[in-house]
Amino acid sequence: MGLEATMIVVDNSESSRNGDYVPSRFEAQADAVNLIYTAKTQANPESSVGLMSMGGAGPEVLTTLTTEMGKILDGIHRTKIRGTSHFSTGINIAALALKHRQNKSQRQRIIVFTCSPIAEDEKSLVKLASRMKKNNISIDVIAFGDLSDENIKKLEAFHEKVKGGDGSHLAVIPPGPNLLSDNIVTTPILQGEGMGGAGGMGGAGEGGESGGSGGFEFGVDPSMDPELALALRMSYEEEKARQEREKKAKEEAEGKTNLEGIKEEDEKQPLLENGEPSGSGEASGSKEESKTDDKKDDADKMDTA
Repeated sequence: MGLEATMIVVDNSESSRNGDYVPSRFEAQADAVNLIYTAKTQANPESSVGLMSMGGAGPEVLTTLTTEMGKILDGIHRTKIRGTSHFSTGINIAALALKHRQNKSQRQRIIVFTCSPIAEDEKSLVKLASRMKKNNISIDVIAFGDLSDENIKKLEAFHEKVKGGDGSHLAVIPPGPNLLSDNIVTTPILQGEGMGGAGGMGGAGEGGESGGSGGFEFGVDPSMDPELALALRMSYEEEKARQEREKKAKEEAEGKTNLEGIKEEDEKQPLLENGEPSGSGEASGSKEESKTDDKKDDADKMDTA
């Protein structure tokens, strides 16, 4: 892609607490935001990226259009999970933020994450899509989490109306073992950003480390963009290490719980069994046998006498 101004809208509604995407829906979005920002700025250093949330009482602009990664990370850090999502309002506010971009030669794009039920009806969404297309705003929708038939139908109608020459995409990503960001790499959303992947709405399902253009790891050719390839590799390794630490901590916690369930011997219980030391039965038996033998010997001596 060329020079762009991109507003990323994350879904921070209560639905984003769900852990069906590693490590949670919201954390998966945060990781994907990092990936998208890197891809956009690597494709063109003059491209700018902004960040918004659409949960809670209403959408909130967390970071205005910027070329500084630190501001994006700060915006993610300040985001709180709360309330319900406001899909249409979030897109409208993102469009307003793009309208006030400093560099008017930047093409406008909105990338929306949605993992919760969409309250708006299909008719209002189609109307919104028509308005966005009229204003030359491309909209990419990343649907994950609540993938009900009703939600998918609404998003497909929205996508069908909004798609145009500059490319608007819909990626439906069901839960799976791969990271959300790895799945996004395999979709057309980042195609042309040096991270192109398989086309199609459901291209995310076949993602993974080897997914992407040309069979390169994470869809990136290290010889063309070594910094991005290294950043993706480090992100993957950090996430893998974090998961291993969590697994180890969980196993240790479960082991401790099992140990706590074992009853300790009563300290007040006497060490003697039936008033005698352990093994005394054999000893007493030996003494009785010895006494019997002595009596027999005495009897034999008396007979002899």
